[in-house]
Amino acid sequence: MDCVRMVHTRRKFFDVHKATQSPLAAEALQRIAALYQIEAAVRGRLPEVRFATRQVKSAPLFADLKAWLEKTQARISGKSDLAGAIRYTLARWEALTLVLRDGRTCIDNNAAERSMRPMCLGRKNWLFAGSDSGGERAAAAYSLIETAKLNGFDPEDYLRQVLARIADHPVKRVDELLPWNMTSVRTRLDQRDAA
Repeated sequence: MDCVRMVHTRRKFFDVHKATQSPLAAEALQRIAALYQIEAAVRGRLPEVRFATRQVKSAPLFADLKAWLEKTQARISGKSDLAGAIRYTLARWEALTLVLRDGRTCIDNNAAERSMRPMCLGRKNWLFAGSDSGGERAAAAYSLIETAKLNGFDPEDYLRQVLARIADHPVKRVDELLPWNMTSVRTRLDQRDAA
């Protein structure tokens, strides 16, 4: 399935509106903004809640948007930039409406792209890791740091906890120190240290 998200579609209409001040492009932006308001209300909620809310609130807006796009496309010049934005949106409709079929998905991938930005900014710095093994170590450290963030840990605190415990931790159970397992390990080790 196409990996497009609503942010790309919105950008097409934004560019048209910026260049032409088209009221139709402005209306498309308002319709998309209404979908983003619903997403803001369910952000961070359980997938089941997001799915249910989207069925009630977003599905009618998506249906209205599609009907409006098709109607608008029929009455404007096919050579216009606005028509191009509409064609782009309709050609990717299945991917854009994935949020209506899966509560785990997001309307856009901005959060993922933001988390990747430091990698892109640091790419040139990593050319000087010293060796292939140095690059592999840097990649492993960066993966641990980002995974710690995704699991709600302060990366510095997480690494401090791991380094304090890894010497006494059984090698065969080192996976217990990975961020998604760390809460239970921290509780168990804290209980052991207190005893």
